[in-house]
Amino acid sequence: MRRARALAAAQTIPSRGDVSANVAHHERLVRLAAAEGARVLVFPELSLTGYELDLVPELAFTESDPRLAPLRRCASAHGVTLVVGAPVRLGSSLHIGAFVLSAGGSQRLYTKRHPGEGEEKVIQPGDRSPMVRFDGHAGAVAICADANHATHPEEAAQGGGRTYLVSSFITPAELDRKTARLREYAMRHGMAVVFSNYGDASGELDSGGRSAVWSERGEVVAQLDGTGPGVVVAIETDDGWRGHVVELPWRRRPG
Repeated sequence: MRRARALAAAQTIPSRGDVSANVAHHERLVRLAAAEGARVLVFPELSLTGYELDLVPELAFTESDPRLAPLRRCASAHGVTLVVGAPVRLGSSLHIGAFVLSAGGSQRLYTKRHPGEGEEKVIQPGDRSPMVRFDGHAGAVAICADANHATHPEEAAQGGGRTYLVSSFITPAELDRKTARLREYAMRHGMAVVFSNYGDASGELDSGGRSAVWSERGEVVAQLDGTGPGVVVAIETDDGWRGHVVELPWRRRPG
């Protein structure tokens, strides 16, 4: 019998460059998702620093970075595999990365393959693409513009991925077009898709929010209505999918 999946997207509002505060915010969202039964939780692109390209060289993580320790402990304590976003330095190169912190204590790194507009001035394309293993399933990570390229989810599906874990920062103007593309990928490749977006502006860009999970048929299982912090949880059952959203109270930043 097929083992069920319990997937979640975190919609965060990072503090500019304040890694400690952002780690604490992540931990709160992990606890919320775990309480709803989630086993995999995806955070947005550069979630630990905010989408602050000017701070990438200063705040870049290493693979053994001690700042990840609280999140590794949190993943293990709550039995949730985390996909968290951070700038990463590998040798002399800077990348946008996603650390995969497993519920079992292991850590792996995905690096963004396709820099977005303006990012190529700061970061380089990456080539690390580990599968995310959880509860007998395999998932593939994408960071934002990676999902603009149809070959990316195609390769993920060919590699055995049944879940596409998309860590993003999408503006309101791009949101409808890009989420329609993710829904199309779900139907074309028979993959559930988890989409995690920012809940408010970062790096002087607005966010469209509306983090979501789609089933392998392209059906919306659960989605946040707009901006603000929260988690979207989708649980696969013998009778199909069921979804739930938990929103946190917040006040929009002035400006």
